Amino acid sequence: MLVPMTAILEAADKYGYGQAAFNMNSVGQIEAAVQIHELLRSGAILQGAEASNAFMGGELDFMHGKAPEKRVGAKNIGDAVKKYGEKSIVPIALHLDHGKSLETIKACIDGGYTSVMIDGSHLPYEENVELTREAVKLAHPYGVSVEGELGVLAGVEDHVFSATSTYTNPMQAVDFFKKTKCDALAISYGTCHGANKGKDTRIRREIAIATKECMRHEGIRGYLVSHGSSTVPQEYVEQINAMGGKLENAYGIDPAQLADVSRAGIDKINVDTDIRLANTRNIMELFRDHPELKDSKSIGQLYRDLIANPKNFDPRNYVASIMDTIMHGNIPDEDVAKIVRCMQDGVIESVAPLLVQFGSYRKSHLIEVVTCEQMAERYKKEGI
Repeated sequence: MLVPMTAILEAADKYGYGQAAFNMNSVGQIEAAVQIHELLRSGAILQGAEASNAFMGGELDFMHGKAPEKRVGAKNIGDAVKKYGEKSIVPIALHLDHGKSLETIKACIDGGYTSVMIDGSHLPYEENVELTREAVKLAHPYGVSVEGELGVLAGVEDHVFSATSTYTNPMQAVDFFKKTKCDALAISYGTCHGANKGKDTRIRREIAIATKECMRHEGIRGYLVSHGSSTVPQEYVEQINAMGGKLENAYGIDPAQLADVSRAGIDKINVDTDIRLANTRNIMELFRDHPELKDSKSIGQLYRDLIANPKNFDPRNYVASIMDTIMHGNIPDEDVAKIVRCMQDGVIESVAPLLVQFGSYRKSHLIEVVTCEQMAERYKKEGI
């Protein structure tokens, strides 16, 4: 069942657990993500970023994708989530991660997203407020929830880059919610985008606590989001490097810290890098254990693209030769099926522990099942 993200976050906030949100970059990944959330009876937030939309629209230079490709990709992602999630036993939201423009917001709503993020954190405060408010005006009539961002995270991930962090001011967060009427807000409190977060990174839980307490004092109903929260399991890094990879300074956030802040005001926890690493590790192992596949007519080129850059761990940079499978889920032969299974197993392995550690497993029954149409009526009645 597809629901607005607010329905899932409302339960997380009310019952004091964290809801992980995972970025998806292929039809196979989406299928596996739905399956593991169903198995563990957890609500699901699946995400597509702007670059993901471009990639799933067939743009190999996805960091510089144009609007037409992003529109096609948003629909491809939306269609896949609908195919595997519309009749699911658990509530599922499809969320745009780090949307940069109202044009992207509209394309994602048209494509079937039930939630969107508009990231104006790089703008002066009042401009961020104005952009986010416009996104709310665009999305809420469709019952689509809106996430904004306040404060700047360091690090690199897709279109997001900053050399330094600017922590979120709790009182400004309250003002931001009041002025924009957004549903959720990503705050900066010590996390970092990308795989290179630094060893022994400590997040500042007091910022989350203070922000949530200020919101409660002002009677604001809203949800806090932790970006840049991949855990970067060290065994993934070590295993990739043992097979010829050259990943350096790849460290994530301790899952125990994230579980802790999920009880201190953080409702949604974004994870992306873990899945990329698990996928790449699995595919490298496949070619190591079955060297004859290196000359496969259908995936031999994938292998050559994989080993061309030992520092790369993002599958989007080496799966160009099987894009029909990535974009539409078509599997032409058993060799390609092996790659798909590697990616699906990577999703399951990296997602399952976090659903347990953050506490959302066995909680899907606590989530209200509400359609976007029903949510649109609620927004209308509430004047937001």
